[in-house]
Amino acid sequence: MTEPMTAPATKPTRGRPRSSSRELLEDAAFELFLENTYAKTTVDQITQRAGVGRSTFFNYFQGKSDVFWVDVDASIPLLSAALADQAPDAPLLPAITAALTRTTAGFGPSRVPWILTQYDLVGISLEVQASALARFTQVAGILNTFAAVRLGVDPATLAPRTLAYAVTGALVAAAQQWAAEGPSRGNLAPHVASALAPVTRGFASPSH
Repeated sequence: MTEPMTAPATKPTRGRPRSSSRELLEDAAFELFLENTYAKTTVDQITQRAGVGRSTFFNYFQGKSDVFWVDVDASIPLLSAALADQAPDAPLLPAITAALTRTTAGFGPSRVPWILTQYDLVGISLEVQASALARFTQVAGILNTFAAVRLGVDPATLAPRTLAYAVTGALVAAAQQWAAEGPSRGNLAPHVASALAPVTRGFASPSH
C-alpha cells in the first residue's frame, strides 16, 4: 500500500518586512522611554525589545531621537510638493496656508506624533530638543525658499526668512494646541489654518 504523500516542509523565513521592523522599533523605543526615560534607554535595549539587529535600527534612524519624528519626516517632502502645486499668481500667505493645511490634513486623532503627548513622561533631553529644532529649521528653510521666489528677493534677506520662521512658529503652536486637546482633537489642518490667520494679517501688504 502506498503511503499518502505529505506536503514538503516549509522553510522558516527569517526577519520581517522592513516596514514592520520600523514599527517594531518605534513601539519598543516608546515602551522603553516610558519605563526608563529617554536618557536611560539605549539603542541596544530598543533593538533587543524589538527582536531585530542593531544594524536594522540604523537602516531607519540615524540616532535614538529620530524615532520621535517618523511622521513629521514623512510630511516634509509632502510640504515641498504642496507648495510646488500652488498657482504662480496665488498670494503668498494664502498659498502657504493652503500648502500647510493640505500637508497636515493627514494628521488626525489616531495619528499624533508620540512626542507631542508624552514628552513630560519620558524626560526630554537636549538631544531631543536639538532633533526637534533640526526639523523646524528644515521646514523654515523650505518656506523661506518659497517665499523668496514669490517675492523675487534673495533667500538670505530678512523678509522671506522672517516670514518663514513666523509661519513655522505658528505651525508648532498649532500642533501643540491640537495635541493637548486629547481624543476630541479632530484633524490638525483646521488648527494650522487658525494659527496662520494672524500671521497672514500681520504680513499682509500689496507686495505679498
